[in-house]
Amino acid sequence: MNPTVRPHRAGPLHRLTRAAGLGVLVGALGACSGDVVRSLASDAGYGPRVVAAPDFVADTRGKAQPDFMPVGVDAPKRPVRAKSVTGQKALEAELEGARGRNEARGRAAASAGRGAAATIKPAPAAAQ
Repeated sequence: MNPTVRPHRAGPLHRLTRAAGLGVLVGALGACSGDVVRSLASDAGYGPRVVAAPDFVADTRGKAQPDFMPVGVDAPKRPVRAKSVTGQKALEAELEGARGRNEARGRAAASAGRGAAATIKPAPAAAQ
């Protein structure tokens, strides 16, 4: 072996620059939109396999694209304004009254059920 020529070894600096270069490449691909990278990967055979939807699925889906509100756009103003304090109090009173009526009906039904159950005799046991 010639003492002046040393075999090439990947030192820590060489590995670091290789990793940095790979990181830059991955970062550049990551900065692209996902559709471009996904289509490149699937064209190269690395992406998921595209499977067509069965006929019954395609037939039941709506043909029109769903409408979504774009990001950064405020929702449209509502035509109905919030209730005033007096309107809220009136609604609370109405709901409290409805709850009271429902509880009274429940108690009446429970007592009627107890009265009816007291008059019913159990059926005799079947002979074996």
